[in-house]
Amino acid sequence: MLTNLFSKSRPINFILIAAALLLVYFLNLLTDLYWLTNGFSLFKKVGLFVVLGLSVFLVQFITYKNQLSSKNFYSMFFYTSFFILFSSILDNNKVILANFFILLALRRIFSLHSLRDTKQKIFDASFWILVASLFHFWSILFFILLYFAILWFVSEDYRNWFIPFVALFTVNILFFTYTQYADISFFTYWKEHIVVSFDFTYFENVYQNIALALFTSIACLFSFSQVLEMRNMPVNSLAFYNRILVCFLIGVAIYILSANKMNSMLVYTFFPLSILGGNYMERLEKNWMKELTLVSVLGISIWIYITQL
Repeated sequence: MLTNLFSKSRPINFILIAAALLLVYFLNLLTDLYWLTNGFSLFKKVGLFVVLGLSVFLVQFITYKNQLSSKNFYSMFFYTSFFILFSSILDNNKVILANFFILLALRRIFSLHSLRDTKQKIFDASFWILVASLFHFWSILFFILLYFAILWFVSEDYRNWFIPFVALFTVNILFFTYTQYADISFFTYWKEHIVVSFDFTYFENVYQNIALALFTSIACLFSFSQVLEMRNMPVNSLAFYNRILVCFLIGVAIYILSANKMNSMLVYTFFPLSILGGNYMERLEKNWMKELTLVSVLGISIWIYITQL
């Protein structure tokens, strides 16, 4: 049933995804009703849900626009399932916002292959990565992916290599101006946020441990199968999937380096894994294998989510 639903692009798929996100977000809100105490908290929660919804639909837009997979909804399905699996993300406002800005940057990075408006795209991608770093500093590692794309597509123009520094100057000027009005120390802010931690003893319950183990298994399945498939790909397709794999490795690196570690830090791996998962589904020849994969991922995500409510 799930295979038939998400194997093609249908309006009902958007409705189902939106309904699932709303239900999961609302149930999570019921675990702590502090947001009902004032209007600003309520407004903030509504705004975060809008950002969350836009993030999910942005994944589908990037996938379609750059032809990262066939016209199906597998990528959006997996992305939503990962959010359900790691529901602690819903309580981490900064990570939700940082991830949204990173997706805006990825939209520009993955469109560099068109060779149109390349300087504007490089500036936009740099700008959004830097804005994301204001909320979660280690998301700045996505500059590695940006420079990887510059090297692959537009390295012949030396000016492209310096555009990110223009964005860096722009964002720092804007943020410094904000700190003056908000009475925040510019240098203290960065000192408190540029922190590395390798402490992985953060699990509050056994289900968070199980969720991480299951997610790691899914990530290995999707990524290794893609690596094996890349040996038979044409050169023009390799550019896309090399960037997706680099994107995934950057997401893992952010999780490893981040302080105040929790499963929600893996959110940066959701986009590349969703693309890899969608392509994995397309390579499966038998419908029962596709159905088993979708049901397993969704069923596990729902089970882990319910156990932590």
